[in-house]
Amino acid sequence: MSEVAPLPGHEAQELQRAFDVFNQVSQALTQAYQGLQRRVESLTAELAVANGELRRQYEEKEALSERLSLLLDALPAGVVVLDSAACVSEANPAACEMFGAAIIGKSWPAVLEASLVATEAPGEWHFDARRLAIVESPLDSAGGRILLIHDVTAAHGLKAELERHQRLVAMGEMAATLAHQLRTPLATALLYSANLGQADLSDSARIRFASKTTAQLQRLERLIQEVLLFARGESIGCDTMSAEELLGDAAQTVQPLFLEKQVAFRVICSAARVIVTGSRKALAGALVNLLENALQACTVGGQVTLWASECGRQLRIGVRDTGSGIAPEVQLRVFDPFFTTRAQGTGLGLAIALGVVRAHGGTLSVSSVLGEGSDFVIFLPIETAAAQLH
Repeated sequence: MSEVAPLPGHEAQELQRAFDVFNQVSQALTQAYQGLQRRVESLTAELAVANGELRRQYEEKEALSERLSLLLDALPAGVVVLDSAACVSEANPAACEMFGAAIIGKSWPAVLEASLVATEAPGEWHFDARRLAIVESPLDSAGGRILLIHDVTAAHGLKAELERHQRLVAMGEMAATLAHQLRTPLATALLYSANLGQADLSDSARIRFASKTTAQLQRLERLIQEVLLFARGESIGCDTMSAEELLGDAAQTVQPLFLEKQVAFRVICSAARVIVTGSRKALAGALVNLLENALQACTVGGQVTLWASECGRQLRIGVRDTGSGIAPEVQLRVFDPFFTTRAQGTGLGLAIALGVVRAHGGTLSVSSVLGEGSDFVIFLPIETAAAQLH
């Protein structure tokens, strides 16, 4: 049997070094594998925790979605979701009950035109015998919208009833004042009419007494009309008018009064084409009340200005006079029913004007400086609910 010849010394050393390097690499690979294995175990544990958290969040969102769905189903208000094309994509049962389940997929503007009629109040609509309030909010960046629809029929009826009771309470509290105001012109008219029965009365005196009697009766008639108007409240219509037409109606009515008292009167309208919706008669009547009030505050040579301008989405209408002004303590009560500083006043003109403006969704304010005159300013909305929803 032949023997293996031993390797030369330098070859043995090279082989030994190779084995040492192999052992080192093997140990490094083993350590790297162990580290990788530990990292895999750590990541697996982290993934398990993350999966558990995601599962928990999913379950919570699922429960929240279910609760929201139940809430929408139980909500008495209608909820309608519109896509970017203004078509109904979703509707809760209350909305389906109002408009029918077939509303889904329809164009909302078409539903508005076919089923709803705009009221005098922005954002409120007549639907059959009901009155609906519609509030719109953006839903997403894609142009979707969500509509919340409330049936405010009962609330509107209660509001009207409350306003009526408030007017009746105010009338009851001021009954004594009203009785005195009625008694004065009535007694004067009776006195003048009694003189008409004198046999030796001249024709000129008879004409004078008859004229004075008529004037007192007319004063009495106007007082009764104002009381009835305040007690009943003004019904608000759906007339469409420009600011120029509205100011023109009021100016035409009061022009002879200003000529008679020799007070300058001018109209400045920088919002002639602005359109408002409501009762043309009631709004013009409110302006006439303000103009008559301003006229009574002026003396011969004074001036009253009726002006209008556009401010954002509101129409401003003002009545400015150069009269004696209103004391600060009187300004606090100037709109109170039956409050007046004039012996011949009823105290209802400004109260009626304020009621008309509020019924149209507007406001009425006063600013005045003693000795420098007063400025009554009306703010009326000029953007209709239809414009907001389309």
